Amino acid sequence: MLPRVKINFANGALGSVVPSADCVAGLLATAVAVSDTFVLGNAYMLHKLDDLASLGVNATNNPCLYKHVQEFYDEAGEGAELWIMGAPNTAKPSDIADKDNALIPYAKNLIQIANGRLRFLGIAYQPANGYEATITDGLDADVWTAALKAQALAEWATTQLYAPLFVILAGRGFAHANITNLKDLTTLNYNRVGILIGDTASESEGAAVGQVMGRIAACPVQRHIGRVKDGALKILHAYIGDKDPSVANVEAIHDKGYISFRTFTGKSGYFFTDDCLATAVADDYRSIARRRTIDKAYRIIYLTMLENVNDEIPITDDGYLVPSMVKSWESEIISAIVNQMTSEGELGSDPNDADDSGVKVYINPEQRVASTSKINVVAQVKPYGYAKFIDVELGFVTINSED
Repeated sequence: MLPRVKINFANGALGSVVPSADCVAGLLATAVAVSDTFVLGNAYMLHKLDDLASLGVNATNNPCLYKHVQEFYDEAGEGAELWIMGAPNTAKPSDIADKDNALIPYAKNLIQIANGRLRFLGIAYQPANGYEATITDGLDADVWTAALKAQALAEWATTQLYAPLFVILAGRGFAHANITNLKDLTTLNYNRVGILIGDTASESEGAAVGQVMGRIAACPVQRHIGRVKDGALKILHAYIGDKDPSVANVEAIHDKGYISFRTFTGKSGYFFTDDCLATAVADDYRSIARRRTIDKAYRIIYLTMLENVNDEIPITDDGYLVPSMVKSWESEIISAIVNQMTSEGELGSDPNDADDSGVKVYINPEQRVASTSKINVVAQVKPYGYAKFIDVELGFVTINSED
């Protein structure tokens, strides 16, 4: 080799994602082991698609896992933190989501190994050849069992680990002929579970779970994943069953509470229809954006108040809380949320009102902590509104001939 100077171009510094704990995702997908570098049931942390190569995972030996990781990073960009775990094709989504699975509680293990960092999970399942789904309420019957298990899993993570999250499931087995029979998700109460219908492959039995996870990871907590201003999804094609979303009955699917794909006249590309979770329309936490917003506030308040556990609490002669302590605690919570959310534009505070921080905290001083050892705190954060329906009245201007 001739003497020379070699300069390599570093790639990924510009346009890369700034790591954010708000966007940490977990993916559980059908897979096969690869020697001792990728073991089913083990957790692995990725920051880019190329990290799969070091595990020996590629599109040939693990098509399901690779597809969803690739689509995740297509949307989220390099740098996004993604925890993955493989499961055999004998483990259905309901088995994977089951925190009490006697064999391997896959999702529960992933949450624990990630030490509570996960903000949302996706489950992608590719059954063995010859699998025949039992269609119930328009989808593979296992979807409904998985939704129940996923809600219980997310509630467990919230109440036991103080690490709230939500789960995205594939609406497996969808067919246009069954739209009428499709279960109405607004009759359920799974406000930590979203169900996606639609994929990047035609006539797919699954759904583009990695794609929706990537868009969630690319958005701040208050952002609607269907926001048009953020641009089209980074895919060439989207399908609902065997149809392009432009000709599919997207409205019927949306009205029953599912996340799916859509198009807009005059704009190229595909967008998500909405960010619904499987619960009643009146549920405050039906939207993924509001779910993420309140979950972030939950984590902030938990960590702020954790510092006061078993601390000495001064009391008045009447046995109540000292007002100065009450104000101090209220200020601690407000300051933490303002610094970590309001200042980041994640709460719907009024920009014209200097006193509106987007958060309110109240502690009733008339609590007898000496006898109960308990202090009740009331905290509220203000979400954004979302312009889902814009009505414009358009007409002609009449010209007065005398003017």
